[in-house]
Amino acid sequence: MNSFKELGLSTPLVDNLTTLEFIKPTPIQAKAIPQLLANPDADFIGLAQTGTGKTAAFGLPLLESIDLDKDYIQVLILAPTRELSQQIAAQLDEFKDYKKGLNTCVVFGGAAISNQIRALKRRVQVLVATPGRLLDLVKRKAVDLGQVRLLVLDEADEMLNMGFKEDIDSILQRTHTESALWLFSATMPPDIQKI
Repeated sequence: MNSFKELGLSTPLVDNLTTLEFIKPTPIQAKAIPQLLANPDADFIGLAQTGTGKTAAFGLPLLESIDLDKDYIQVLILAPTRELSQQIAAQLDEFKDYKKGLNTCVVFGGAAISNQIRALKRRVQVLVATPGRLLDLVKRKAVDLGQVRLLVLDEADEMLNMGFKEDIDSILQRTHTESALWLFSATMPPDIQKI
C-alpha cells in the first residue's frame, strides 16, 4: 500500500494525516489498518518493533470507530509507562483533529490523581492509562470500564516484563465480556498468548 487512502480510512482523516505529513504507511500500518477497519470487533495481534508506527496502526482505526453520540469510555488503551501513555495520547490528539467532539484522557502514576479524577468526569470516549493508576481509579470508583468495547494493549510484552500480569487480568475482568482485544507487542512470549 502506497497511501493511507488505499487502506480504507475516511477522507477527513486522510486529509488530516496529509497535513501532519503522514504520507506513506509503515508495514505494520499497511497490514493492521485494513483488518482493524474491516473487523473492529475482532481480536487482533500485531507484532512489530518499537518505533515502527504501532500507535497509528491501532489509533487510526479506533478513531474511525468511535461513536461521538456516546459519552462514555468506548476505548481503553493500556501502556506500560507514563512516557508511552503520554506519547500515545498526544498522537491521538493530533490524529483526532478531524473529529470534533472526540475526547481523550490519559492517566498514569506519578501525577496528581485528583486532577485525573476531574478529567475523567468530563465526556471521555478514549482513555489511555498505565495499569496501576487505572486500577487505583477503578477502586476509587472514578472510572467505569463496563462499557469499554475495545481494549488495546500496547507494548504488551513490556507490561508483562514489568510485572503487570495480575493488573491486566484484573482490568480484563472489569471490561465487557464481548470487548475486542487488540494486542501490540514486539515479541510473543507465552504469557501474551494466554491473554
